[in-house]
Amino acid sequence: MDKIAVLIPCYNESKTIEKVVTDFKSQLPEAVIYVYDNNSTDLTAEIAKRAGAVVRYERKQGKGNVIRRMFREIDAECYIMVDGDDTYPASSAREMVDCVLEKNVDMVVGDRLSSTYFSENKRPFHNFGNRIVRYSINSIFSSDIQDIMTGYRAFGYRFVKSFPVLSKGFEIETEMTIHAIDKNMSIENIIVEYKDRPQGSESKLNTISDGVKVIATIVRLWKNYKPFSFFSSLAALLLLIAVAFFIPLVLVPFIKTGLVVRFPTLIACGFMLIAALLAFFSGMILDAIIQKERREYEFRLQLLEKFRNDL
Repeated sequence: MDKIAVLIPCYNESKTIEKVVTDFKSQLPEAVIYVYDNNSTDLTAEIAKRAGAVVRYERKQGKGNVIRRMFREIDAECYIMVDGDDTYPASSAREMVDCVLEKNVDMVVGDRLSSTYFSENKRPFHNFGNRIVRYSINSIFSSDIQDIMTGYRAFGYRFVKSFPVLSKGFEIETEMTIHAIDKNMSIENIIVEYKDRPQGSESKLNTISDGVKVIATIVRLWKNYKPFSFFSSLAALLLLIAVAFFIPLVLVPFIKTGLVVRFPTLIACGFMLIAALLAFFSGMILDAIIQKERREYEFRLQLLEKFRNDL
């Protein structure tokens, strides 16, 4: 088992990968630097090898697929995950490692949004999207994470080996954050300086399509991790719509004339009310299942700790 493993997922980062590897080697000389190449068409892998990194490959395209393989293959006491685009400072790595190894923190978040991100990042829709995602996650899950989508994080062994990677692309950071919050893991925010990509280095993040995937991931994880909250909200929405149509279009005319003027509207409102009740009770049932799964998860963590001690 490695003491510290630096994990760098890469796709066409030949312009920056050498600097990223050498910077982290200088800041964490005891660490093993792993670069996982994700079908790069440039010289990313070759340059990383020359810089002293251990280079491995993931043929399935997507950052989530790369991280899944990293987490499965590498055993370490502390993991640092960082992008290969030289936007995050290696100088913050030691502080993040100390949080994991000395304070036993499960996940350390490299917080860009509280420092230079909004001034350095030249893509306004990315800035807006980060704000929306942060507000949504913190509101739904009652948390206080300052940067949901940062690619700069540190993890303990327990988090890495108990995290089920389901996302395939850039929505993986959102999934990591929600998993840590839901499983009551210890999380710490560390403010890091952010700088935009150097000239000639292009972002692989598509503002529209990847933004839609992130929002869809938030909704999916809200449903999966907090089903009672999700389905209660859905039930309340359906009930509100049913009442909004029923009162002016059915009830008021009935009070005035004693007749039901709009039978189709009455039937639609009735079905909507039934759907609201079904959503509410589905949320209750799924919430009971989730509570049982959380108890089993805690038991699995005990087995994981025993396995770690045996390594």
